[in-house]
Amino acid sequence: MYDTKEEKLSLIRHSVSHIMAEAVTRLFPGTKVSIGPSIENGFYYDFQFPAPITADDIPAIEAEMTKIIDEKQDFVRVVVSREEAKRRFADEPFKCELIDDIPEDAELSIYEQRNSAGETVWADLCRGPHVANTREINSSAFKLQSIAGAYWRGDENKPMLTRIYGTVWENPKELKAYLAFLEEVEKRDHRRIGKDMDLYSVHEEAGAGLIYWHPNGGRMRVAIEDFWRKEHYRNGYDILYTPHIGKSWLWETSGHLGFYKGNMYSPMEIDKQDYIIKPMNCPFHIMIYKNKVRSYRDLPLRWAELGTVYRYEKSGVLHGLLRVRGFTQDDAHIFCTPEQMEHEIRETLRFSLAIWKVFGFKDIKAYLATKPEKSVGEQSRWDAALESLRKAVDAESLPYELDEGGGAFYGPKIDLKIKDALGREWQMTTIQFDFNEPERFDMTYIDSGGRQKRPYMVHRALLGSLERFFGVLIEHFGGAFPVWIAPEQVAVIPVAETFNGYAQKIAAELKARDVRVSAELDDSRMNAKIRHCQARKIPYMLVVGQQEADNGAVSVRLRDGRRLPPMKSAEFADYIERNIQDKALEL
Repeated sequence: MYDTKEEKLSLIRHSVSHIMAEAVTRLFPGTKVSIGPSIENGFYYDFQFPAPITADDIPAIEAEMTKIIDEKQDFVRVVVSREEAKRRFADEPFKCELIDDIPEDAELSIYEQRNSAGETVWADLCRGPHVANTREINSSAFKLQSIAGAYWRGDENKPMLTRIYGTVWENPKELKAYLAFLEEVEKRDHRRIGKDMDLYSVHEEAGAGLIYWHPNGGRMRVAIEDFWRKEHYRNGYDILYTPHIGKSWLWETSGHLGFYKGNMYSPMEIDKQDYIIKPMNCPFHIMIYKNKVRSYRDLPLRWAELGTVYRYEKSGVLHGLLRVRGFTQDDAHIFCTPEQMEHEIRETLRFSLAIWKVFGFKDIKAYLATKPEKSVGEQSRWDAALESLRKAVDAESLPYELDEGGGAFYGPKIDLKIKDALGREWQMTTIQFDFNEPERFDMTYIDSGGRQKRPYMVHRALLGSLERFFGVLIEHFGGAFPVWIAPEQVAVIPVAETFNGYAQKIAAELKARDVRVSAELDDSRMNAKIRHCQARKIPYMLVVGQQEADNGAVSVRLRDGRRLPPMKSAEFADYIERNIQDKALEL
């Protein structure tokens, strides 16, 4: 009956959204309904209630939905005229607005829900499709999840409606598994872990969407940035630093003011000229390129920058570290000749994949975006660029999907999406050709024949931004970071105050080797200190008492409760130093 499980679930979810709307209008007379689609893993419906509802009303709605499912109602599609639709939904203003927006020559359909006597008990304006009968829905396999506000049609100038989200599956076992997954997602929420581990904060009163890095987060960021810089130098990049503001003509020339202005902050006047806080680094890198005449002998140029940029995002979409207004982009630009392009793209992709594997991400998929309908640049350059991207993906045996027409107007690209520990996909690395800015800024190099040529320009964001990457990293590891990036790597715990001096000695020895270590010298009991260090997700805890002090040794506990054999203090220092240098993912 259904081609795929996904198709069946989509029909079930759409049908359950209608069942929820029927239940709501039964329980809350006078409620106005709008739309109720199926979405990934569930459904929602938006309502205008005569009086506010709360989460306390959810159980009653769920009970009424179960009752409707058990009534074995049929879903019946009825084609109606525009006049008939308007008559049937005369008391539903949102439906009438939708009807007015449907093209005159389009077919209008209503899905009626009919009881066993064939009577219509509820109906909705809908294209469908739906299941044939509610008996196809397991009444023990759905759950309403949350209530939220949502503007009608996403327009803040229109009425605020109440959105009820739910999830539904084929059977209770699948529902239980999904709810367990959501519980794990909640446990790993980077906002919760960030607060518990004292990594960062956001202060709405001082500026929404701006991140304050605390000492623990700062330690992690330094470790990541130091690794990032070292690997870039090893792979032939140079590091740039550019200003935070520039004259507005830079973004007029690049074209950003024409199509990106809504995400840029307003100009500030300096010396009677408009300056803009930078939303991206590329115009500055181009200025450095144009600082002198470039020869083919100078190319390729690989320039990278950890550049902090600022982009305006609506307050409603800001989300911890994942959606912010100020962020540090791990940006790079590659300028090369046509002959160098294929090699450069392949090396860029290889380098990106190698970095992701160091951080423990191995399930990676590429999305190859091709030329859109509206574009700039010669067709031959598009063809050559796209072929170089395709060859790079093939050379790495990387699974990929073709995103036909999904490239930017100024060039094709590869997006890399990684899967985290929970199987969620995150779009991170982008390798993007740009045929627009070299033209607009009149970038040239002198070829071997003395002629001026246009270089190829490639934008590359590897981690994307440090803020978003950090959020993904927190949720991937659940805060239990590999030792090399953990904010606190070792805690030394004396069994009693008598051994504070020995604990301090061990800590000093480790600190001399650049290990991030603390001596836990407060007056709480040893077991309480161990629990506190486990809550801080410190990889190694060294418990020291009389026996350890007499033998110059440490007892090693891991944050998950396991223990290693006792070691001499120097032996442990060698051991953890190797783990840090090797970027070990496991303890």
